[in-house]
Amino acid sequence: MDKASLRQQIRQQRRVLSESEREQASFQVCERIANSRLFQQSQHIAFYLSNDAEVDLTLLIEHAWQQGKTVYLPVLAEPNTKKLWFIPCYPDSRLKNNRFGIAEPVHPHKMRSRKPLSLDLILMPLVAFDKNGHRMGMGGGFYDRSFAFLRHRRFWHKPRLLGVAYELQKQTELEAQPWDIPLQAVATEKDLYKF
Repeated sequence: MDKASLRQQIRQQRRVLSESEREQASFQVCERIANSRLFQQSQHIAFYLSNDAEVDLTLLIEHAWQQGKTVYLPVLAEPNTKKLWFIPCYPDSRLKNNRFGIAEPVHPHKMRSRKPLSLDLILMPLVAFDKNGHRMGMGGGFYDRSFAFLRHRRFWHKPRLLGVAYELQKQTELEAQPWDIPLQAVATEKDLYKF
């Protein structure tokens, strides 16, 4: 199956989950991540706000605030760069929808943003993942471009890249591209897969 068809099929499977199924799975994923060493040993953590029936991390974001961790959310950088900035987000932060209809913090200027290499952990949405840590995103390449610097490091410890998905998004094997940035782990409602 080609990438576009697989992407469409998995997104549709995700959308047909009932609201209670999504809530239960999201709760289990948040609990699994909260109990992981990856999360517990991280202070500066980038999350995402769910869109298109993705796993909802709201409970984990609230837990991070309670733990005194700094929460960041991705914000689209300049229109032609296809990269992300990571802006601190607080319980009283104002949000607005970007050009894709995804909520992001209102940022008065980019000076408050944090460079991806200075974050400890990035929780990444995905459409599909495989046993080797390959990730299929929505096709825009925003995360791959934002973390391209990781391809040039032989030894690196941060940021750690943790994919977030439902178990139904797991595939046997995905075709990897040279620009793809592999994940260290993926959390689903069933397991925390480490690569």
